[in-house]
Amino acid sequence: MTPAPIRVAIVDDEPLARLALKVRLAGRPGFELVAEYGDGDAAAAGLAEVRADLALVDVEMPGRSGLEVLRALPRETRPMAILVTAYDGFALQAFDLAALDYLLKPLDDERLDEALDRARLAFPWRRAGVAPGARPTLERQAWTRTFTVRAGARTVLVPAEDVERIDADGDYATLHAGGKTYLVRERLHTLALRLDPDCFQRVHRSSIVRIDMVAELRALTNRDALLRLRDGTLVRASRTYMPALQEALARHAGIDLSQPALARTA
Repeated sequence: MTPAPIRVAIVDDEPLARLALKVRLAGRPGFELVAEYGDGDAAAAGLAEVRADLALVDVEMPGRSGLEVLRALPRETRPMAILVTAYDGFALQAFDLAALDYLLKPLDDERLDEALDRARLAFPWRRAGVAPGARPTLERQAWTRTFTVRAGARTVLVPAEDVERIDADGDYATLHAGGKTYLVRERLHTLALRLDPDCFQRVHRSSIVRIDMVAELRALTNRDALLRLRDGTLVRASRTYMPALQEALARHAGIDLSQPALARTA
């Protein structure tokens, strides 16, 4: 039996932005567009009626902002939300509303795919009555705790908590743990969805880092950032992943992210 599609609403005041999202959704099975709105006031009224499962919402629009639209909806009827915006200053407010993800324009197709995959993972919990947008707990979702990898003729079990970072290697990925490297026959995109977001964050199309390994973050002029890990490794963080990374760092360590650059000692 084919599962029911995820009902999607698009909320954006730019017609071309709405069209771009519609085209991208049309090529992704399992999603059905049920409504689109060009301003916050229309969205607030319409979303209360259409009962979409997922809303792709621009932050700044005429009338109510995207964040105000979501806040106005009762929690029990609020759709899962992916924020799509040209601004990165609303990340913490977005995650306060339990948004699934926060995407920066211009959209990156792989980044959008990752956000939609997160919606697919969260959808069963929404249908089971879990609060819309809530991140499943470890009891509800079995995040990867151990990697099974080949090391020559041996099979090695690598605990996820020992992994410091993961790099893309074509269709595979390389784990870095305790000064050793292990090849995993899985794409980075897939691994990012299976790792606990409270512990690991994808920071670039080619990198995942363990949050407690981050010793310093320096903002770059193009809105990317440079991370220094506790072992001295430097990792570039792409602007498209910065909002989620900032929120994860703040949640993990209570860092003040209002400054243009932040640093903390290991």
